[in-house]
Amino acid sequence: MNWIEWYDSLAKPSWTPAPATISLIWMLLYPVILISFGFVFVKAYQRRLPRRVALPFAVNLLFMPIFAGLRNVPLAAADIVVVWATILWCVVVVWRHYR
Repeated sequence: MNWIEWYDSLAKPSWTPAPATISLIWMLLYPVILISFGFVFVKAYQRRLPRRVALPFAVNLLFMPIFAGLRNVPLAAADIVVVWATILWCVVVVWRHYR
C-alpha cells in the first residue's frame, strides 16, 4: 500500500481539514520551515550561532520519517509533543542571538 492509500485508510476525526486545505497549509508552511531551518543551520555553520542552537531544528526533522516512513502513528503522536517542545526551545535559543 502506498503512503496516500495508507493515510486515507486512517480513521480521522470529523474536523480533519479537506486534502486541498492540508495541501495549501503545507505549501505555505514548508517555505517558512525551509527559510528558518536554513537560516539557523547557515549561522551555526558560520559559527555566528552556537551549534547546539541547531539541535532542536534537527530534532524536528524526525516527524515525517516516523509518521510517513515507519507509519507508526503512536510514535508520531509522541514525536509531535517533542516537536512542540522543540519549537519553544528554538524560539528561546534563537531569540537570544537574533531578535
